[in-house]
Amino acid sequence: MWKHYNIVETVEELVERLAKQTGETRIIAGGTDLMVEIRNGKWTGLDTVLDISRLRGLDRITRDGEGWIHIGALVTHNDVLRSEIIRKYAFPLLQACAQVASPQLRNRGTVAGNLITASPANDTIPPLMALDARLVLRSVGGTRVIPLRDFYVGLRKTVLRADEFVAEIQFQGMGEGQIGCFRKNALRRAQAISVLNCCAVVSMDAGKIQHAAITLGSVAPTVIHASSAEEYMRGKHLDQHVIAQAAKLAAGDAAPISDVRASDKYRGYMLQVLVGQALSALMDGSVFASVPAKMPTLDSKQGFAEHPAQGWDGHVIRTTINGQEYLIPDYSDATLMSLIRDRVGLTGTKTGCEEGECGACTVHLDGKAVVSCLIPAGRAHNAVITTIEGIASGTELHPVQQAFIDHAAVQCGYCTPGFVMSAVKLLEEIPHPDRESIQHGISGNLCRCTGYYKIIQAIESASQEMEA
Repeated sequence: MWKHYNIVETVEELVERLAKQTGETRIIAGGTDLMVEIRNGKWTGLDTVLDISRLRGLDRITRDGEGWIHIGALVTHNDVLRSEIIRKYAFPLLQACAQVASPQLRNRGTVAGNLITASPANDTIPPLMALDARLVLRSVGGTRVIPLRDFYVGLRKTVLRADEFVAEIQFQGMGEGQIGCFRKNALRRAQAISVLNCCAVVSMDAGKIQHAAITLGSVAPTVIHASSAEEYMRGKHLDQHVIAQAAKLAAGDAAPISDVRASDKYRGYMLQVLVGQALSALMDGSVFASVPAKMPTLDSKQGFAEHPAQGWDGHVIRTTINGQEYLIPDYSDATLMSLIRDRVGLTGTKTGCEEGECGACTVHLDGKAVVSCLIPAGRAHNAVITTIEGIASGTELHPVQQAFIDHAAVQCGYCTPGFVMSAVKLLEEIPHPDRESIQHGISGNLCRCTGYYKIIQAIESASQEMEA
């Protein structure tokens, strides 16, 4: 997979390593894209991986005195969902992050990483472009600040140099009179890439639109502005007639393609519908009902080791699994799932899709539910991991495990460990979840034979039992 795996602890170390790289080098934070690409053979000559996932100081969301919001390079999609700053001043970004993949992937995937992969279907690009965001690029030579609209030069192509990394995302938070909405069209409610998406942000004054930004994703090689619609809306009241005409103009600004997910005709038709829905939500005020006030993140905020690279020689992994310490040599170029199953012998963690889509390999890594198939084995160094074998208390099953038995929430059983691990973390985070929260909490786990009704009933029962 790669020759060298480095655990990076400081920004200074990162830029030095980027400046001195001699072979193909990739930064990994969440790894939700990179690990799939490696598995599919895209990076056959990969020399070095720089793991920055535990680099301190880059995982914060702040707002300064002038209203600028700062999102660090390691802020995950779930960090955005927990942020009151984003909910209050950048709600379209929160909407987008809530629809990215699954809770397990949102615990690893970063907003910056979503921007850097440069797919026009990526969900966080349209809201950040509509908010006129800019990126802070760092290298050993200094800092560059690039508007997000100038960051992309083609399909999956950016101006980021090999010796740079995206240190921060900055944008002016939405103020009084500004409202925004993100909308996505996909083949299913969760775990689905956008067929197309859009974001609308408008500034109102005395009932009239002073400025409008409408951005469109997956309808061109890069995310684009619907410039005709934006110009048309300026100076008008936001009513049904204006919405219908703006949606029609937005569809005309796009040049959608046909691919495996949809035809160009479908995209053209649905884009008009999607923009109309976004603008209608702004008009009737329903936009804030689109994301629950408490969105499950399956993260108990445990934190990680103070010095994750301590003792790391690139070969021997020192880790704690289910309370037991292991020293595992010569396994740093595999996945965490493989390490758990093949080297440690804990086969309750199941191999499924190996692309992060089924949730069968869910474990708890430093307090977060994650899919272990998309995490490098080296990330286990100085980490605390819990698998399905470690959640019982001696011979007494965890209440979630017992509830799955009592409610017959098991058929073939292959997906069950992943569901149980997600449910355990959900009930740690939200002890009394409603049905919608449970559905969100297990949206990263797929079952093909039992069906979900018994699983949901089991989680509800476990919640009541744990309260008792």
